[in-house]
Amino acid sequence: MSERASIPKPEDEDESDDEQQPVTTGAQSVIRALENAGAEYVFGVQGGAIMPVYDALYDSDINHVTMAHEQGASHAADAFGIVSGEPGVCFATSGPGATNLVTGIADANMDSDPMIALTGQVPTEFVGNDAFQETDTVGVTQPITKESYFASDSDTVGDDVSEAFALADEGRQGPTLVDLPKDVTKGETDKEPKKPKTPETYTVQTEADEEMVDAAAEAIESADKPVILAGGGVIKADATEELFRFATKYEIPVITTMPGLGAFPEDHELSLEMAGMHGTGYANMAVTNTDLLVGVGTRFDDRLTGGVDSFAPDAELVHVDIDPAEISKNIYADYPLVGDAGRVLDQLYDAMTAAPDADEWREQCQTWKDEYPLDYQMPEDEPLKPQHIVETFDEVTDDDAIVTTGVGQHQMWACQYWTFREPRTWVSSHGLGTMGYGVPSAIGAKLAAPDQEVVSFDGDGSFLMTVQELSVAVRENLDITFVVLNNEAIGMVRQWQDGFYEGRRMASEYPWIPEFDKLAEAFGAAGFRLEDYDEVEETIQAAREYDGPAVIDALIDPAENVYPMVPSGGDNGLFALSEDQL
Repeated sequence: MSERASIPKPEDEDESDDEQQPVTTGAQSVIRALENAGAEYVFGVQGGAIMPVYDALYDSDINHVTMAHEQGASHAADAFGIVSGEPGVCFATSGPGATNLVTGIADANMDSDPMIALTGQVPTEFVGNDAFQETDTVGVTQPITKESYFASDSDTVGDDVSEAFALADEGRQGPTLVDLPKDVTKGETDKEPKKPKTPETYTVQTEADEEMVDAAAEAIESADKPVILAGGGVIKADATEELFRFATKYEIPVITTMPGLGAFPEDHELSLEMAGMHGTGYANMAVTNTDLLVGVGTRFDDRLTGGVDSFAPDAELVHVDIDPAEISKNIYADYPLVGDAGRVLDQLYDAMTAAPDADEWREQCQTWKDEYPLDYQMPEDEPLKPQHIVETFDEVTDDDAIVTTGVGQHQMWACQYWTFREPRTWVSSHGLGTMGYGVPSAIGAKLAAPDQEVVSFDGDGSFLMTVQELSVAVRENLDITFVVLNNEAIGMVRQWQDGFYEGRRMASEYPWIPEFDKLAEAFGAAGFRLEDYDEVEETIQAAREYDGPAVIDALIDPAENVYPMVPSGGDNGLFALSEDQL
């Protein structure tokens, strides 16, 4: 249980869930709005300007998880939203509290993750006067949210929160923020907040134009080399069943983006796994040679496409997305289908009259699988290979185990060597590429899915950025295994320096890092040190069996790099399998 939830209420407080006390302050209205929206957890850090809201939270059944740093609160809320599908909630005070949330808000915005941030603000009369701990939070966050609200009235502050919660969840999900001046939350009111509802001006198109669906279906039927590219939007829309039905019925190979991992089971014969900069060779060959690409819930970012001109150069594009702004933004869509991923896939399914004649294409895709397998060498005279650690961990866990990561080489090894079979089991920072995401996101993921195993792969550089949140995992007694793939470097930067900067390793090597197993023990977690192949499975099992957070400090080969690799802006079909091919 969390710190707040463990505080017993006085014996005379015996309220049933449907007997709510009347709202008397703006702060109570804020909390009532969250209760009405079904919020279960809040991740936050206390402070002066947000204190009235925390005081109102004292009487709520919402669980508060006190984080070590506001950035950790935003990442935990973000991960909670990814795993649960419902907006995660984070609190912070004004000034530095609010600005410390910014990285996590920007991360959620890039990845379309549902989240609502509530920030304290100086009293209204001091706004604009450079008061103590004042920042123009709305101005700072407006570009990285679906909407940022400045609460101006105690009577309507609860409505602001309700609308922000609904907006974070509706259509293309994303973060929202409500800035709460202290006089507004302290102010008296008897107004009950409205139920969560988006603004009347906010409309979402859920079904695609029927004529365009028919045209797209005809194009798919006529294709010789069709492929589906499933993005994170498939998972956001809970459309994995619709994707599976469509792909298997019409026997079309499926590729995923990195945010789309888990959208289609990777052990299925139609799966080509992940495409892009560090995608599989066979996925990138399929993208390069396809004549009809069905992109579902993907924004075609540069880490996926490489050079735009060389991306699927001979293909017509069917693009399914709930956000019309994404259609033809990066890659021109011949068949734009604006709508909910699941609804549109069902429309296409019904519109199809026959499967494309693609036997030879499927055989070619299988040939590429045989030619370009993901593999690695394990010489006995070299240190541990990180791929082996990821694969071994995958083998001993259930299909619904959740993987979180930081950002760097370890993230790519987790993508490549873990077999994702179910949605909402992959939690990472994609568009923003935020180092330090792994530890706090594991906390949010575990609280969202307490019955599922959670393992967090991190790098030594990334782990150091938010290691303070390990104290939260210990306090909450969360059964999470953290694996630090320790190469004493910011490995991806070092790999780029070796490949593109003549080996000039400036500020990328970390020979001064602590012993993470001992650091874990100092926090109150279990610590394990892993150096030899014959200890891998035994150490993993010991960490998994520990009832609480455990950290494995895995000393891996510092010379190991991530391949395949498509250089930035390069041709996906010309991926490198080693440094001398870059």
